[in-house]
Amino acid sequence: MHAELNDPNDPNHPNDLADLLSEVRGRLGEAGIEDPAADAELIAGHVLGVSRGRLQALAIMGTAVEPGQAEAIGDLAGERARRIPLQHLTGRAPFRGLELAVGPGVFVPRPETESVAQFAIDALRGVPDPEPLAVDLCTGSGALALALAHEVPTARVWAVEKSREAHAWAARNVAEWGDGRVELILGDIAELEAADVDAETDADAPAPAAADATVGVDATATAPAAPQTPLTRAFTPLRGRIHVLVSNPPYVPSDMVPRDPEVRDHDPELALYGGADGLDLVRVISRIGRRLVVAGGTLVLEHAELQGRAIRDLLAADGWRSPATHPDLTGRDRTTTAVNGELPGIVP
Repeated sequence: MHAELNDPNDPNHPNDLADLLSEVRGRLGEAGIEDPAADAELIAGHVLGVSRGRLQALAIMGTAVEPGQAEAIGDLAGERARRIPLQHLTGRAPFRGLELAVGPGVFVPRPETESVAQFAIDALRGVPDPEPLAVDLCTGSGALALALAHEVPTARVWAVEKSREAHAWAARNVAEWGDGRVELILGDIAELEAADVDAETDADAPAPAAADATVGVDATATAPAAPQTPLTRAFTPLRGRIHVLVSNPPYVPSDMVPRDPEVRDHDPELALYGGADGLDLVRVISRIGRRLVVAGGTLVLEHAELQGRAIRDLLAADGWRSPATHPDLTGRDRTTTAVNGELPGIVP
């Protein structure tokens, strides 16, 4: 039987750090945690305020843990054993050298998304403009947008998030990591598609005819365009100017519930599910991206392992050139890139 880690008065309570880590590993392993050793060290390091490497050194040296610290480690281990995401317990998620604030209400960035960021970063670095422009749609915690800004110091980045809860987390991260070059906007990317429709309607409409003298009404009048939102106001000047558009949109098909409790029970549904085939938002991004991205600019999309072919087909149908799917570090298809062809008509 395992000692109760949250009872420092228990005579069998392990105060030696190495023993404590062993106890936590056992508890997390029994709970089905994929890598209990790593989680045990990250929990203990969080409580003790040291890096994972320093923690390992302290354990080797036979360091003792104060009762209060042991209790805190035990409490967090109990929460993790109930499959609360580790990042919710520590409040931080590492992403390409950044330490992002995360918690309930925002999608926790995953290691596999770091390879998605790399494609966008490489494309942005290849832009000859001294101040390349990028957009991150469905930004969540702001991970992709902030990685681009952090690793391409001359870039300006716009990040869009629909969820107010996720936007609040992203705002914290932008304040910490954005360096004044990331503009975060609360809004629904569907607004951008609606604005494109309005612009096309205005461009195709016939010139106004003289008012009908009999009834005093313009016979060719149409309904007024939808009012602009903060999102459409910010993006109207960017049409046809963005060099790189990146997105990790919700792409889980609506009838495929994730197996992992950390994802199923704690990641927000708005960040997970993308319609019947998971590609509803991908279609929207493809269409609005054609008008946002400069000719020759790059689109970078994260997706599930088996969605690459369908995404390549829909991108090609929308006019994107050279769609290609790339694996992540585990060998699973994770990223599809494409280049914008000749731009559709851009209405100033």
